[in-house]
Amino acid sequence: MTQKFKIGEKSVGPDLPCLIVAEVAQAHDGSLGAAHAYLDAVADCGADAVKFLTHIAAAESTPDEPWRIKFSPQDATRYDYWKRMEFTEEQWVGLKRHADERDLLFLSSPFSIEAVDLLNRVGVAAWKIPSGETANTPMLDRMLATGLPILLSTGMSPPREIDEAVQRVRQSQSPLVIFQCTTAYPCPPEKIGLNLISSFREQYHCAIGLSDHSGTIDPGLAAATLGIEMLEVHVTFSRQMFGPDVPASITTDELRQLTEGIRYIEKMMSCPVDK
Repeated sequence: MTQKFKIGEKSVGPDLPCLIVAEVAQAHDGSLGAAHAYLDAVADCGADAVKFLTHIAAAESTPDEPWRIKFSPQDATRYDYWKRMEFTEEQWVGLKRHADERDLLFLSSPFSIEAVDLLNRVGVAAWKIPSGETANTPMLDRMLATGLPILLSTGMSPPREIDEAVQRVRQSQSPLVIFQCTTAYPCPPEKIGLNLISSFREQYHCAIGLSDHSGTIDPGLAAATLGIEMLEVHVTFSRQMFGPDVPASITTDELRQLTEGIRYIEKMMSCPVDK
């Protein structure tokens, strides 16, 4: 039986409104001002939480690391790109404070133990574990030690990895949300995997979310009819913006449509008609 729990001051669980996470990720392109502007925009659109990524170049990369896909004419190496994306701890604290002022949960996915420690000091509401870090047990253990809820993406994990991560979280007794996620940018409709929402729910008996990279609002609306507890979507100001996640993002105007649509669906589903 899925239990209700809290992320910050917001409740998650069955028969509660879907908690909508607007993922800015690195759409700010290294601009602190843009990061704050995104924060205001997603709050105005009705999101419940804002999520960034915390990369610390020296902790997870080297200057010799090659590009996987070269996309930035500004950065000579992948390391240079991560370095340009970094904010100082004081800047992260400012973003967290701004999120609090706008009644947004503040989230950021870490990619190193150093990033976990930084974000723990800043004060994230929960740990969103990105798909590529699901099997990173030293980092997971560091997060579990804080007692905060774990939001676990599954986009790059076979069933065995998911089982092992869930077992580790269960042993810590931390609240858990499992996200169906397909690591494709953008993700085509035939790979969204809506069927896995009920499958994960039956198998793990916990809150289930969808981490959507389709670049449309449709999967989020469809998943809302299946009673997901959380939804995560990438956002961008415009599809003309620069950045590797833009093709997998919805615009802030579309985010408003999505949040309004989900609340409409929830209202319909909570009010059965007696004929």
